[in-house]
Parts: sequence; C-alpha cells; structure tokens
Amino acid sequence: MVRRAASESGERRPTTIRDVAAHAGVSVATVSRILSGSYPSAPATRSKVMKAVRELDYVANANARNLAGASSRSVAIIVNSVVSPHYAHVAQGVQTQAALEGKLCIVGTTGGDPERELATVQLMRQEHAECVILVGNVVNNDAYRERMADYARALAAAGSQLVLCGRPTLGPDVPALVVEYDNTGGAYAITSHLLSAGHRRILFLGRHEGYTTSDSRITGYRNALADHRVPHDPGLEIDGTMERSEGYRMIRERLAAGPPDFTAVFAGNDLIAAGARQALREHGLRVPDDISMVGFDDLPPSADIDLTTVHVPHEELGRTAVRLALERGQDKAAPARHVLLGTHIIVRDSVRPIRPDLG
Repeated sequence: MVRRAASESGERRPTTIRDVAAHAGVSVATVSRILSGSYPSAPATRSKVMKAVRELDYVANANARNLAGASSRSVAIIVNSVVSPHYAHVAQGVQTQAALEGKLCIVGTTGGDPERELATVQLMRQEHAECVILVGNVVNNDAYRERMADYARALAAAGSQLVLCGRPTLGPDVPALVVEYDNTGGAYAITSHLLSAGHRRILFLGRHEGYTTSDSRITGYRNALADHRVPHDPGLEIDGTMERSEGYRMIRERLAAGPPDFTAVFAGNDLIAAGARQALREHGLRVPDDISMVGFDDLPPSADIDLTTVHVPHEELGRTAVRLALERGQDKAAPARHVLLGTHIIVRDSVRPIRPDLG
C-alpha cells in the first residue's frame, strides 16, 4: 500500500522530492536528474523513480512557481519534437488560437518517451493549464490507453482538460476530447489517384506496424487496392520510420536488390518522399518520367519538389483543439467530443499516367 505524506494535524501535505527518493530507494539527486532529463540513468533506476512519481502523485513544482502568473490562463501542448514540420505546424495552430483567446501557450517535448510525457503532463497540471493537448503518433495498445485514461481523469479532477490531437479516441467513459484528421481517407484518395493513372505496382514506403499514423495510411492504401481489384502484394510495403533518411535508405536498398518492380511510390509522408526521390535520382531514375511518386502531409519540402500529396490541416488541428477545450471548460456537463477533420489531394507534377498493362 502507498501511504501519502501527512502533516502532524493528519492532513495530507504535498509530496516532496525527498518522499519520491525514499519511496524509490535512491538519492534526491538521482530523482532530480531523472525528472529533468539532464543526465543518463540506468533503465531500472529510472523505472523505480517514475513508479514512485506515479504512486505518490508527485509533480515537480519549480516551473510552476516561475510561471505562477500563467496559472489558469494558459494552454499546454506536448509534442514528441519541435523539429518535425508536422508538430511545428500543429503547435503554431495552438499558439495562434491561444493568443486569440487571450491565453499563454506552454510547449513541452517528450522525445517519444512515455515517462517524460507523464512527468510533463503532471507539470502542466500543477501549473493549472486550462487544457493539455497531446500530439503525436503512438502505439495504440492497452498500456497506452490506460495511461491516457489516467491523464484524462487526473486533469479533469484538477479542473483541466485533456485533448488528444491526431490520436485515436479512448472511448465514451474517458473525459478526453479528440481532434484528428482522416488519415485512412487521405491514403485511400492518393492511392486511388495513382490507380486511376494506370499504376498497379505501387510501392508503399514507411510501414511501421502498431503505430496509429502508419497503420491508418496502410489501411487506406490496401482498401483502395481492393476496391480497384488490384491484388495486394505485401512485398510492396516497406518498413521504415517517417524520416527523410529512411526514404533514402528504403529506395537504395530496394534498387540494390534489382531493377524497379514498381511504377509508382506512395511515400508515407513528404520527408520520406524527398529522401526517396534523391535515391531514385542517384540511380538515374526521374520523377515522374520513370517513377511516379506521391506523399502525405503537404509540408516542406513537397512544394519545392513539385510533389502530389495529401494536405493535412495541421494548424487547424491545433486551433480546433484549443477551441473545443475552452468551450467545454465553460460547460463541464457537455459531453466529450470527437472531431474528424478532412484531408484532400494537392495535385502537382509527380505522377505520370501509364497504360495499366505496363504496371
């Protein structure tokens, strides 16, 4: 059983970093380093400390004191990275809408680490952010859903609101808002665009099984093939992450194994497309003369390389997340909402029509 720290009068007092250290069996300095992310730590030690943080409901308070003036008039956004154009544009949408609402915007990054995410959510709760917006591709498993439900209930108890942006819904019993975009529909449309141009051998770059963004795009790709009565070939789906260097690697490795057995490439995002295009060019293949190509996101560098792609309303995602959260904050009895924003194709000059029998 976990016992909460209590004062002499029997009232519960705020948990301190010393309580966490004692509970985890480590030094105060070790807890401080792990929570700040400023020093490497052994996984076992980190796990013990984060378990103590959860069980004692500890929140580091230094930043909350520094930003006391922002209490109750701030919104928070937590992303994997601020370097990625996807996250940067969603964050810009949050900032724009927050400014219109007279709120300050606080940005936190996690590097994709669930434990850092937990610590950051706790910090934002301590700062009394009116809403906490979580953005990013995730593994949608039981552990993730349990963690998100814990976040949502803890924030709701503190008078705040969890918003999942570009993430799947948690179900009707969890007090969280969801704002996402139509990944599957966008992938279906862009694959159908290639199929309508006569392509039958379409290489998909960026399969990452278990991750929501990749899984949704793969589903749209496969559904389009099925509806156009084109046999699904698992060998045309290439594993990789959503980075430029991965697009380059996937095409180089594919071409190193033999001449192209595909006429078109569906890159999982525009960064992958840029890397893939470079690898094709180094192999003497031109887009679209030799190989057609499409992407997803409509972010830099898609316009620079004249890429046909799927437009995602990144900034609108951020703006909608803030609007919904603040509207619901004014009416706690209102049901949690799930908003799905549309996507559409941006046609440029990276697809060449061919005769179907050549595909």
